[in-house]
Amino acid sequence: MLVSAVCLPGIFAAISAEPILVGEVASLTGASASFGQSSHEGTELAVAEINAAGGVLGRPILLITEDDQSQAGQPATIVRKLISQDKVVAVLGEVASSKSLEAAPICQQNKIPMITPASTNPKVTEVGDHIFRICFIDPFQGTVCSKFAREMGWKKVAVLTDVKQDYSVGLTECFMRDFTANGGEIVKEQKFSSGDKDFKPQLTSIKAARPDAVFVPGYYAEVPLIAKQARLLGIKIPFLGGDGWVGDSLLKVAGSALDGSFFSAHFSSEDQSPKVRNFVETFRAKYGGMPDDMAALGYDSAMILAAAIRAACTTDPAALRDAIAATKDHDGVTGRISLDERRNASKPAVILTIRDGGFHFVKKVEP
Repeated sequence: MLVSAVCLPGIFAAISAEPILVGEVASLTGASASFGQSSHEGTELAVAEINAAGGVLGRPILLITEDDQSQAGQPATIVRKLISQDKVVAVLGEVASSKSLEAAPICQQNKIPMITPASTNPKVTEVGDHIFRICFIDPFQGTVCSKFAREMGWKKVAVLTDVKQDYSVGLTECFMRDFTANGGEIVKEQKFSSGDKDFKPQLTSIKAARPDAVFVPGYYAEVPLIAKQARLLGIKIPFLGGDGWVGDSLLKVAGSALDGSFFSAHFSSEDQSPKVRNFVETFRAKYGGMPDDMAALGYDSAMILAAAIRAACTTDPAALRDAIAATKDHDGVTGRISLDERRNASKPAVILTIRDGGFHFVKKVEP
């Protein structure tokens, strides 16, 4: 087995079959299950590849995955269990910002590194110096959406926000700030809550404002219902959203209602780079479907953790924290990833459009 030369002086005594325990908290069931399952599959694939190549520091990674059932309160309970009972060296997850904001303080208090694959709300890494993310943050995503809206010639935009989700509220704030600062007009603001089924009152108000497009930074459960009801009300303009749209059920529920709409994302399976092509083919062989953003981000989060363990030459949490923080130009399937001084990722975003029952690449936007 090959061991990095920098680790040679003190590593041989530590080489054994004893696994490196890594925790994962994910919404495998419940309302956010599409996100959680995809992220878990990507993470699982990465761990399988790492172990097939000999593990890390001569040891396999053992992924201990817990389902938070998409329920508030569960992430904190799960992370306490992973740290105190399972003795994990790091935690991967959650995907949703609101759930990561529950888990992060527990990891920070216990000085256990936590890497969220996809929580874009800036508050997540502000919890403390042991909390990291490998996705871009809402200010960047909001700016990307605002810039794209202006490039499309949309001067008047309506906004429909999920007030129950930190992700949606944060993205709305960032989008509106940049859009209005650059001459755009927000002609109507409307709100809804996760789990709502009837959006006709909000959409009727939006229709009366005659916007060029509607910005809906929601999740995949509500967005297709919003789009279908909008079309029934005669609203034919495009919708624009963020990475929360990604999910298996989005197009199944929406049908053609979202055709011609756009959203910002972390990854496109249409990317022709060799790294992405290999990831797509390996993922399809293992799971039978195409990987989405969450799968790609889950994969990258596990690979970055493994790279940090190698760089640290140890699983000691303090050294591991420093090694994760030093991540620079990691060649991930979601792009080249560097972590800044606030433990946020600097990386590109992509704009995707919806047509013919699928997501299609429009453009890449560099930070």
